[in-house]
Amino acid sequence: MDLQLSGRRAVITGGSRGIGFAIGRALAAEGVSVALVARSADQVAEQAALLGSETGAEVIGVAADTGDDASVRAMAATVRDRLGGVDILVNNAAAMNPGAIPDDALEAEINVKVRGYLRCVRAFAPEMTERGWGRIVNIGGLGARMTGSVTGSVRNVAVTAMTKNLADELGPSGVNVNSVHPGATRTSTFVANLERRAAASGRSTQELEREWAAAASIERLVEPSEVAAVVAFLASPLSVAINGDPVNVGGGLKGSIYY
Repeated sequence: MDLQLSGRRAVITGGSRGIGFAIGRALAAEGVSVALVARSADQVAEQAALLGSETGAEVIGVAADTGDDASVRAMAATVRDRLGGVDILVNNAAAMNPGAIPDDALEAEINVKVRGYLRCVRAFAPEMTERGWGRIVNIGGLGARMTGSVTGSVRNVAVTAMTKNLADELGPSGVNVNSVHPGATRTSTFVANLERRAAASGRSTQELEREWAAAASIERLVEPSEVAAVVAFLASPLSVAINGDPVNVGGGLKGSIYY
């Protein structure tokens, strides 16, 4: 399927590793010029060079902290200067690793994963509406539909609510906004977290992974590339019929019905 993305320009925050980097790879493979954004200047530059060499696409790395207003404004100016504009924004930056998130981390989490997403939308949405086309994808998490961590649930529910409000506001101008909620995904960070938990509990990493996998109807962890494939579709003109709705990419949680 031709996603009709060739020639588009995308910004991906949290783009130097994991799901963000996989999204960058998927979009670059479709002919999109990509700006990977992350806090570490060295790491994001290295990853951008790697992705550009791998795909042949234009890929740049820009260091920024999405939890800071001035940093986001500077990042947006750099991206516009180097890419000429932005058609697609993927908000993916989050401060915490997978797993339990302390409830006292709520303010820091909201600043990065909710206010930070909104900062980036405000930086790039005006040019999208002016051109009459754009796509914004906000990466949340299945914590939006699960208990276990007040912070984990609140930040992802907030992403979902923010997404719907933005979709209603920007949709008439040709800008679709959707949220994507990954579950257990086999990123290097997730695997490292499993290894730490296994070492602390005296159990094997494989045993813990089987427990996570058993919760999904596909009975395995989702790969970052599989999340990225969904995001690439939502970033394309073909996704116009989906706006403001959460898309779950956790392999199908067993036992729950959402409608």
